[in-house]
Amino acid sequence: MRKTAFIIMLLTLLVSCGNTGSKSKPAAEPSTKSAQAAAVAPKPVSYKVKVVREYPHDETSYTQGLFFSGGQMYESTGLYGESTFRKVSLEDGEALKKLDFSRKYFVEGSVILGDELFILTWESKAAFVYDAATLEYKSTWSYPREGWGLTTDGVDLIASDGSSRLFFMDTRFQVKKTLDVRMNGRKVNNLNELEYIDGRIWANVYLTDIIVIINPGTGYVEGVVDCSGLLPQSLRTPDTDVLNGIAFNDGKIYLTGKHWKRLYEVDLIKK
Repeated sequence: MRKTAFIIMLLTLLVSCGNTGSKSKPAAEPSTKSAQAAAVAPKPVSYKVKVVREYPHDETSYTQGLFFSGGQMYESTGLYGESTFRKVSLEDGEALKKLDFSRKYFVEGSVILGDELFILTWESKAAFVYDAATLEYKSTWSYPREGWGLTTDGVDLIASDGSSRLFFMDTRFQVKKTLDVRMNGRKVNNLNELEYIDGRIWANVYLTDIIVIINPGTGYVEGVVDCSGLLPQSLRTPDTDVLNGIAFNDGKIYLTGKHWKRLYEVDLIKK
């Protein structure tokens, strides 16, 4: 487990630096507004994770999106030439059904809303819609920014693009509102995989072992989850990549990562 001081330093660097993964940044805000935001922002609660149970996870999966719908787990995986969408057995990690994508697509976040499945791509400016029940293809839509994470509050699609901004969209990817995410008055960049849990948006901060818990009304970070050490060194290989994969089902939280051999059910413990 990393020391608290290191985590604080890492988060300070993350919220201070600009985004390198997205082609566009939100416009700069007046310093007076930033000061006001800092004055009213809550102090985030710090958590660590406790493993409740672990499950096998397909280590070939470059996990981009993870979620449950109707008690069934689904996973989207990335990389050019290897991107898939999978209906997955929680108990053994095996794909019950799998969609393969053209080599030109790097698949990212995914979610089911209503009777449709929505899947983003990273750089291709394309988003896909499938029938949620059958996984049959329905349509391809133009998508004006990089696709990263995707979740839903049950009404809107909520997407990240690697910046500090979240996009609330209708089911045809038209933006209804945007939300700037801040911690202690400063923007939190590199927001990636998303999950909506109990009225809050959980976001993995890319290239870290940190998950931030965001108030969807204010954009303020209300909690910081330190997941360092979740995957033990004994289960790591040269291909093991970063934490990325947050899912919620029946009151339980599940986490995994890119090319991880395990998926974990976890509880949060206040530090």
